Amino acid sequence: MVVSRDKAPTAQETFMQMAQAAGLRGRLLVTIGLLILVRLGVFIPIPGIDRARFAQELQNSPLIGFLDIFSGGGISAVGIFALGILPYINASIILQLLTAAIPSLENLQKNEGEAGRRKISQITRYVSLGWAVVQSVGIALWLQRYATAGNGGPVFIAEIALALTAGAMFVMWVSELITERGIGNGASLLIFLNIVAVLPRSLGQTFELAQSGDREIVGRVAILLVVFLVMIVGIVFVQEGTRRIPIISARRQVGRRLYRERTSYLPLRLNQGGVMPIIFASAVLVLPISLAQFTQNSSGNKFLAPVNQVLSQVAIFLRPDGPTPWLYSAVYLVLIVFFSYFYASLIVNPVDMAQNLKKMGASIPGIRPGSATADYIERVLNRLTFLGAIFLGLVAIIPTAVESATRVTTFQGLGATSLLILVGVAIDTAKQIQTYVISQRYEGMVKQ
Repeated sequence: MVVSRDKAPTAQETFMQMAQAAGLRGRLLVTIGLLILVRLGVFIPIPGIDRARFAQELQNSPLIGFLDIFSGGGISAVGIFALGILPYINASIILQLLTAAIPSLENLQKNEGEAGRRKISQITRYVSLGWAVVQSVGIALWLQRYATAGNGGPVFIAEIALALTAGAMFVMWVSELITERGIGNGASLLIFLNIVAVLPRSLGQTFELAQSGDREIVGRVAILLVVFLVMIVGIVFVQEGTRRIPIISARRQVGRRLYRERTSYLPLRLNQGGVMPIIFASAVLVLPISLAQFTQNSSGNKFLAPVNQVLSQVAIFLRPDGPTPWLYSAVYLVLIVFFSYFYASLIVNPVDMAQNLKKMGASIPGIRPGSATADYIERVLNRLTFLGAIFLGLVAIIPTAVESATRVTTFQGLGATSLLILVGVAIDTAKQIQTYVISQRYEGMVKQ
């Protein structure tokens, strides 16, 4: 098959290379095999738990429903992989925040090269282990209420915590193995797999609801599905949207040869933080609900009882199905805007970008090098971040609002965060596959 080396690979060429190229085919098989292994581990149950009582508790818990999406049903199944990749994701977020605050970590990331990145990865693993232990002990203490007769006590807590921690560490190792020897980012693909695993159940419930014969219900389901499709298309455009700032490289002379000015561009993404602002905002909103649930059995405690009353009232008002949904939407939007600016400041540093351009002898047309360039990049970045934050807010609020208006709750929990993760991971993985296909072209050219 004749292909152009100047064009992006077509779908036909991509599938041909996936089937014929040994390197790409091997990476795909490794990725699929490890994903299946992790998925099977979700259904290995932890013994000693009364699952009937536990299932009744889950029906009234929005926190567990939210976390269950990212574990692929592992929490509701109480399997050994119930924590999944969540401790590793939390540890990565903590390290990103600490890197901006601690100069030594920032030096490791920016100036130490590959050795520094390996040290940060090792620190992330240790933080993941500590976080997994904390979460495992908390879940074990929570599950103690649902222990079967003859179980419970310190031994039960230790066994549950050990099983969950070991499962989380195994999933973390699998994610790094996928990143190293497979296709795509391992942690992102595991979250993608967990979200996709919940989709058949939600789609089945939706189709059963639509087959009831009531035209009004069919219309509501159709409206909800159309809104989800429109949101997916919008997410694709915004995730791929960039502002290209033109850059002119100065003339330079090497020996007797004079290189003319070259024009390129500096790409600034419309959505710098990706899904992280929504994850942070959701975590803040879920925090009062989770704290209220953990302190609900403290009626006899003089200190925790009033705290539980306050947290319960806050949790009621900060729920999408509460008495003040407009307050929930307003707080959610403000948090998303705040975390969008916060995360953009961590990813892009206008001062460093201006200094790098000056060192390379490049400049933005009409803008003086140095501080003027940094101010210009910061103004553009602030506008882009505001537009991206407003879009993220709309993506986060509209599905919930449409579900409330149509009263179709079969996709409850599968909202903005899940959509952004699904689309973002799919785009990144497809780009990486295309990169391997393009590399195969150049290998063929070198052999010729």
